Amino acid sequence: SIQMMQMMTQQKFDQESTPYYATARLWDDGILDPRDTRKALCVGLSVAHNVDFITPGQPNYGVFRM
Repeated sequence: SIQMMQMMTQQKFDQESTPYYATARLWDDGILDPRDTRKALCVGLSVAHNVDFITPGQPNYGVFRM
């Protein structure tokens, strides 16, 4: 019935809309504890600021992910 289908769809949506569902499937880079946000942002900005983007003689492609 339509009500059963609606209930099953809602249940599936509720299960799959948590951040843990996506991160368990490696669809993102993981979940960051909010207390660690400032440190992670500082590390990322520092790396981006201190590394040459293009090194002569090296390939110019992005990061490969799993």
